[in-house]
Amino acid sequence: MTDTIFALASGSARAAIAVVRISGQASEAALAGLCGGRLPPPRHASLRRLLDTAGVTLDHALVLWLPGPGTYTGEDSAELHLHGGRAVIDGVADALAEAGLRPAEPGEFTRRAFLNGRMDLVEAEAVHDLVSAETEAQRVQALRQLEGRLGALYHDWADRLRGILAYQEALIDFPDEDLPPEVEDQLLATLRTVRSEIAAHLNDAGRGEKLREGLFFAITGAPNVGKSTLINALAERDVAIVSDRPGTTRDALETRVVLGGVPVTLVDTAGLRETSDSIEAEGVRRALARAREADLAMTVIEAGSPAPAEQGGLLIANKADLGGPAPDGALRISAKTGLGMNELRARLATIARHMTESNGPPPLTRARHRTALMAAAEHLDAALQADLPELRGEDLRLAMRALGRITGHVGVEDILDTVFSKFCIGK
Repeated sequence: MTDTIFALASGSARAAIAVVRISGQASEAALAGLCGGRLPPPRHASLRRLLDTAGVTLDHALVLWLPGPGTYTGEDSAELHLHGGRAVIDGVADALAEAGLRPAEPGEFTRRAFLNGRMDLVEAEAVHDLVSAETEAQRVQALRQLEGRLGALYHDWADRLRGILAYQEALIDFPDEDLPPEVEDQLLATLRTVRSEIAAHLNDAGRGEKLREGLFFAITGAPNVGKSTLINALAERDVAIVSDRPGTTRDALETRVVLGGVPVTLVDTAGLRETSDSIEAEGVRRALARAREADLAMTVIEAGSPAPAEQGGLLIANKADLGGPAPDGALRISAKTGLGMNELRARLATIARHMTESNGPPPLTRARHRTALMAAAEHLDAALQADLPELRGEDLRLAMRALGRITGHVGVEDILDTVFSKFCIGK
């Protein structure tokens, strides 16, 4: 990390203010060069005239000098709050490049923060989630993770296992000394408790991952029951073509909405019926597949029709404005007139919240975490079955190593590029 990097942190869209971040050992010299040798006091925003190497004025900007290690990256850093014109930004970038700085790679600022011990890998991933958050619920979940609550849970498990391992190492070093029975019982009880807590953490129905990535709700049913009208009503815009002609929708149409603070992708599928049209038949096959994969299948029928023999999820009796009754358990609506739509939205919001809410410790948010925890659980199972201290000690070390891969304390070199490549430039 000998290079000093810079990046536009405020995005490329036209705006009144543009923020350029600088990090690395040459930050002080680069900032001094831009400011004509007049550095501002540390951590005080100061108005400065920025100059290029020829002494030409680039901008009048607010600048901040942030000496390390108490910075985001742990390195000497600076921020330039420029006027947002493209020519201003390009001129400053050219001046920084002439001073020997290079543009940052995606996620490089946060990667340096991790490598310099300013945050663990779980917190670094939360930065990405916070930047990407679309809803209030996603923001809250990302903040809980960024504040270290999820990492603290994993560190606690590792610390308790480390205490057990210390006793196992003592038995290996002094094989003639036996642990008192009550100490052995206490160690095994702690091991079982940690194993049980990890199992409960894994058995969360994927709530955290679903909230971070969003849910999928599929709208299914026979042709002409009003599926396309329904998705248009829920999305409050024209997503699907509405027609009285059966088979109009032949492929899955998707749109993103927010229900109960949770991002949900609504999928309008082809009408389910027997057909000799090969294209429509493929649409029916895809509709059935999406319904099976969806977090919720919304089965739509016409009011006055009987409930289908096979249906799961939420049953919706549409076209209630025509006067037909709804089967038991069905929600009676008219997507065309709006009858019952508020009740439907409230029901869907409740379902979405129920699928993603977590009242206990912060939930799992990534498949990477789940894989490592499953490995840790397997090693703990083996440790509980081991008869020899050497075997139990080895399984405890492997379990701790699996936990360390989540927080980034061991064996993460091969995953850093994958984690930080998803970040935006300047973060």
